[in-house]
Amino acid sequence: MFHEAMNVIATGDASADDLLAWTMKTGELNLNVMELLDGANTGTYGHPEPTKVRVTPLKGKAIVVSGHDLRDLEELLKQTEGKGINVYTHGEMLPALAYPGLKKYAHLAGNYGGAWQDQAKEFDAFPGAILMTTNCIQKPRESYRGRIFTTGLVSWPDVAHVERSDFSEVIEAALAAPGFESDGPEQLITVGFAHNAVLGVADKIIEAVKAGKIRHFFLVGGCDGAKSGRNYYTEFVEQAPADTVILTLACGKFRFNKLDLGDIGGIPRLLDVGQCNDAYSAVKIATALADAFGVGINDLPLSFVLSWYEQKAVAILLTLLHLGVKGIRLGPTLPAFVSPGVLDVLVKEFDVKPIGTADEDLATILNAQVT
Repeated sequence: MFHEAMNVIATGDASADDLLAWTMKTGELNLNVMELLDGANTGTYGHPEPTKVRVTPLKGKAIVVSGHDLRDLEELLKQTEGKGINVYTHGEMLPALAYPGLKKYAHLAGNYGGAWQDQAKEFDAFPGAILMTTNCIQKPRESYRGRIFTTGLVSWPDVAHVERSDFSEVIEAALAAPGFESDGPEQLITVGFAHNAVLGVADKIIEAVKAGKIRHFFLVGGCDGAKSGRNYYTEFVEQAPADTVILTLACGKFRFNKLDLGDIGGIPRLLDVGQCNDAYSAVKIATALADAFGVGINDLPLSFVLSWYEQKAVAILLTLLHLGVKGIRLGPTLPAFVSPGVLDVLVKEFDVKPIGTADEDLATILNAQVT
């Protein structure tokens, strides 16, 4: 399909309708790819399960692992067993702490820090070694350049690159660094609400909706960044009424994932679905609930409020459009490649909307549900 699509673009004689059809095929293909990745992860490490995760450090030597690659984390955990080193996740690696095949390692201590754009100051303060497994790396500061390492497809000039078969340099750097001098005050968050965990209590969710205890679901997540306006997503979650549930995924969740939103009849109001590629879980949850209620996705009490930063996330957006999801709110600014013509198609065909203010958008969504 990829070569066919490139040929369509190269010939230059496709109509707007033809290009739209190929764009939807791209979204369909990405759905299949995400399903394959989900199967690979869960087939290897088990289905994520609700798990309380420490987000403050423990005394001792330390390594923090950032990126997305679960296998790199597993290999590091194997090679650090018995060496007195605590391993922490960072950024998009946070969901790894919910997989049974990974959380079984006692020295997988918790999560450190937040989203990728804060890594420079967070890594500067981290008293151990740093391993980057995918492309979320920023230019390292000199203060930690000697203790940051890359592996796999990611690299940076003058930063040591290591293979997952031998993380000895990373381990040596961690042992040479001071580590954390004392435990931080205990703070826990809960992760692991991927499709298997959520659908396992689908009957309770459906019952709560029918009983009027859950009024609406919001999927609030996506790519985070440093640009102003992203406080909208924190405000949106903070202002969401107590009878609503927030599903979240990708690094956008770090805007609000330490908030205590409570629960509705034992169902947490904040459900961390997982990494950005776990959008498959969100899709599976939505389609399963639609089937259970006998309606289409757009007829569910479910709204998509997505943060945009970088280009690869367009594949996930195209998957949602392929599935016919309408009314997606996107911000804080529209992607740079959205020309006036493309925006016209997105608005007319899919009712894509730019975000406004948190209180206005909440009022519009919930009032539309009532009517």
